[in-house]
Amino acid sequence: MSEAAVLRLPDQAPLRDLAVELFDTVRTRTFDGTGVTRECYDEGENVAMAIYRELAERNGLKTRFDPAANMIITLPGDDPGKPCLLLASHADSVPQGGNFDGAAGVAAALLTMVRLAREGARPACPVRAMVLRGEESAFYGRANIGSRLLFGTLDRKDLAAKRRGTGRTLGETLTAAGIDVEAVGRGDKLIDVPVRAYLELHIEQGPVMVARKFPTAVVTGIRGNLRHRSIMCRGEAGHSGTVPRWLRRDAVFAVSDLLMRLDEHWNRLLERGLDLVITTGVIGTDPELHALSRIPGEVVFSFEVRSQSYETLEAFYELFRSECRAVSDLRHVKFEFDDRVYTEPAKMDDGIVKKLTTLSERLGLPNETIASGAGHDAAVFSNAGIPSGMIFVRNANGSHNPNEAMDIEDFLKGLDLMYAFAVEGP
Repeated sequence: MSEAAVLRLPDQAPLRDLAVELFDTVRTRTFDGTGVTRECYDEGENVAMAIYRELAERNGLKTRFDPAANMIITLPGDDPGKPCLLLASHADSVPQGGNFDGAAGVAAALLTMVRLAREGARPACPVRAMVLRGEESAFYGRANIGSRLLFGTLDRKDLAAKRRGTGRTLGETLTAAGIDVEAVGRGDKLIDVPVRAYLELHIEQGPVMVARKFPTAVVTGIRGNLRHRSIMCRGEAGHSGTVPRWLRRDAVFAVSDLLMRLDEHWNRLLERGLDLVITTGVIGTDPELHALSRIPGEVVFSFEVRSQSYETLEAFYELFRSECRAVSDLRHVKFEFDDRVYTEPAKMDDGIVKKLTTLSERLGLPNETIASGAGHDAAVFSNAGIPSGMIFVRNANGSHNPNEAMDIEDFLKGLDLMYAFAVEGP
């Protein structure tokens, strides 16, 4: 994954062929043996960025990098002083992920720009594309790094977060990418593009659109989340055969008890109609210490709760901490928490949602709306006060795995919708 492969098709290749070639090239160059790995601000993401840049420039578009190391793509003759419709998505992936998470949106933004240039369209307002970096939280525990840098919403605790397995901090990684970390720590905004509205295309990362047979849909809102990257449950190690139950301080049973309590609360809240999902995606005992005949004295685990409602997030988090206290008292263990990480829920702009559904109907597409359970850069733009919208494209087999399966014909329908919106403007 050292250099971008040159796309083989001629400059005036049909958009469908260009899309297929783009997806194939990005996948081939970032394949890790199982899926794709495009780590933020590292080799895989850099390769993808170079491929996107080559395609843009070969088709007559202009490229540059902003102070956050995101790539800006413009049409010839663009007036940089005028507020634009910004089309964007992210270049990175999770480890051993699928090829379309992020890449579908970048391809849609790029090919919309190519089509605008080829057809000599005169959009209602300037249209620009942005390839964002670091959207995934898999590496540093903080999502939407590239977009948060634009609006000054990373803090020094985020910069101190360490890459699992290497110990390298996010601040060190950003510095190596040429980003002014002191400015980031002060909360300075790094955005240098005036934005009138934001639009992102993305694969749906769940099963709803496949089940309902929707090739495209319009997103109404995006779940936020509360997270702990790492929580330590400390009990007391002991011999598995000599310590009776009433004297045990078993960290595994304590965490198991906690998770079952949370699952019961989750089920009851869903019955009341609340929007809520909870996950513990990382859990384990120390492999240097655990043994078949040893009562585990320590367990490390992560915690995440997601909802479209800020009130629901906070209420469930308080419930979580309350249950931690209850389990501590009952099982004589102690929970130690790292810093809480909060990602805000977001609402998509009503006017953009309405326009996208109207255009969908005009194009013969479903005028269906859907909420997003996954987070996206669109949430950061929306919460920064920029009218934002999202187009979802159907995708089989879920996401964050190598089996993502977006049909190219569905993608082209989403591309048509994005192009129609770009021409008419927000």
